[in-house]
Amino acid sequence: MSFFDAANHWLIYVLVSIGVVFVSAFCLISMRKSWKRARAKGWSNEKLMNLVKMTVSATFVPSLSVVIGVFSLVALLGVPWPWWRLSVVGSLTYETMAADMTVKAIGLDLTRLSEAKAEHFVLVMYVMSLGIMGGMFISPFITKSIHLGSMKMKAGDKRWSVLGGSIFFTVILSVFVVPIFLNFTTAGVVQMLTFITSLVITIGLNRIAVGRWAFLRNFTLALSLILAMASSVLWSALLT
Repeated sequence: MSFFDAANHWLIYVLVSIGVVFVSAFCLISMRKSWKRARAKGWSNEKLMNLVKMTVSATFVPSLSVVIGVFSLVALLGVPWPWWRLSVVGSLTYETMAADMTVKAIGLDLTRLSEAKAEHFVLVMYVMSLGIMGGMFISPFITKSIHLGSMKMKAGDKRWSVLGGSIFFTVILSVFVVPIFLNFTTAGVVQMLTFITSLVITIGLNRIAVGRWAFLRNFTLALSLILAMASSVLWSALLT
């Protein structure tokens, strides 16, 4: 059995469907309980519906980037696994990086997955899942203390909260961005140019999104992702 035969196997579809249905049911039950709790606290139906509308409008557009990410990952890992990862626990950057590191460990790369076997897809699934499960299990035990500690720090000296946020995002950039600039292959140059393009687009949109154009801030993520992906096609055509 080949890599893509395993990636699109009916059993993966069944297991992913069960997981998505479970998570969806959990969300619906939580929403129902939250609604009842809010009503018990004196919130009116009108106020709750306004809150629902605000939530939908604030989350629909960013979710478009997730959908685009699924389509991007489908070409690499089949349909069901990206559907599961990006709808529940993962992100396009993490999934792509984890898959790339895994296949490189077996002597291949993401452009040669047709040469891989079914066991290699299982290995990709294992690495993706194991690499992110730690945070899921640890978060319930440490998140509260971290949050309270950051709030206490912010109350004492606001400069520390700003510094802490800056350090956090710097670490994220170091993990995901630095490897892009250390890859001097054609694919690496395309990644670097695509990243720079997305950066320029994001900064440009933030500059434009003022006054009557402030609504564009809600579309920054989706637009920068779509346009950067389009630019990657251009860079690939120019460099290959």
